Amino acid sequence: MDYRIEMLPEKKMVGKQLTMSFTTDSTPKLWESFMPHKKLILNTMGTDLYSIQKYPEGFNYQDFDPNTLYTKWAAIEVTNFDMVPNAFETYILKGGLYAVFKHIGSATAFQKTFEAIFIEWLPQSDYVLDDREHFELLGEKYSNTNPNSEEEIWIPIRLKN
Repeated sequence: MDYRIEMLPEKKMVGKQLTMSFTTDSTPKLWESFMPHKKLILNTMGTDLYSIQKYPEGFNYQDFDPNTLYTKWAAIEVTNFDMVPNAFETYILKGGLYAVFKHIGSATAFQKTFEAIFIEWLPQSDYVLDDREHFELLGEKYSNTNPNSEEEIWIPIRLKN
């Protein structure tokens, strides 16, 4: 499985958030509330979008209860928080060490890539999960239902003790 390790600096984000579980996935609802209004955010840093997940402390994919609640953000990076439209919230994405994987395929095929990361790659790597945000970077090659869609999956890691 191809990946790279990156040290990510802290990022200022503006977006919308929802609390959900894997069972009650509200991701489409979240993005439907974000996308029509994102043009109101004037101080963006590029056009890449971020799908950010903040899981409860101690998240472990293999033992994770699909009914456990977590927070998901639909967001875009901004230069500062000076011009935040009323419909949006601010969020600081913590920096740190990340393993970055490329997912090619539609959103429905995402689960296979996710499982390969957490069941195959992570246990055999020199890393363990860190208690920080997970996110997907949705760049210009991202197209939700397209089988050739590309996105990056960023997993927070730290070296094993």
